[in-house]
Amino acid sequence: MELGTSNQHGAKRFYNELFAWTANDVPIGPDDFYTMFQLRGRDVAAAYSLRPDQKEQGVPPNWMLYVATDNADSTSEKAAQLGGKVLSSPFDVFDVGRMAVIQDPTGAVFAIWQAKRHHGIGVASEERAFCWADLTTTDPKRAADFYSQLFGWETEASKNDPAGYLHILNQGNYIGGIPPVHEGQGPPHWLIYYQVSGIESVAEHAKSNGGQTYQPPFTMPDTGKIAVLADPQGAVFGLFEPLARG
Repeated sequence: MELGTSNQHGAKRFYNELFAWTANDVPIGPDDFYTMFQLRGRDVAAAYSLRPDQKEQGVPPNWMLYVATDNADSTSEKAAQLGGKVLSSPFDVFDVGRMAVIQDPTGAVFAIWQAKRHHGIGVASEERAFCWADLTTTDPKRAADFYSQLFGWETEASKNDPAGYLHILNQGNYIGGIPPVHEGQGPPHWLIYYQVSGIESVAEHAKSNGGQTYQPPFTMPDTGKIAVLADPQGAVFGLFEPLARG
């Protein structure tokens, strides 16, 4: 999970106060640094300042989803063959990994990561860590077919849900979903969720620190509570509070 932001220092303050993440800054150039967010000493996300060329192209502050792959070059080639668009061809990130940025055939953007020295996040599905990712798209079937052929992911209709939410499974593990199409959902995109407890207070805390509320906390039956927010720079993310189990 990587945050591209227009104010790296401001973003560090916001997420430190919201999730108690600590920031480990790594110099990458003159007056430039890359931030590794950590939770209990383990990498949980990252952040960088949007580059001038990205701003010129109109790229807004955003949370980018990375998907692990054994070979960034072959995965990029296959994505293009399947109708995707390679926005940034595979390149080495120093000695830590090799990556590329891809747009799926329906328009959602994600990155792929071939690990070398760095393998990605070290914590997931725990308090204040990544737990889920939803793909909002105008063509769920085409998107499902693309990711299935590219990564081997499977999709499964949600039981007793006439709306048509599709769960995404990777090697039998539930990792995300594709919500049904609805009016006003915006352009295709991936939405990253972070797990919390006391979601109402977390959402209010974000708002009091300059964040925006796109979807106030609401209950998903038999699942838990969800909210959709944006940080002060405009990067959108979700909160998820699992249903308390007796």
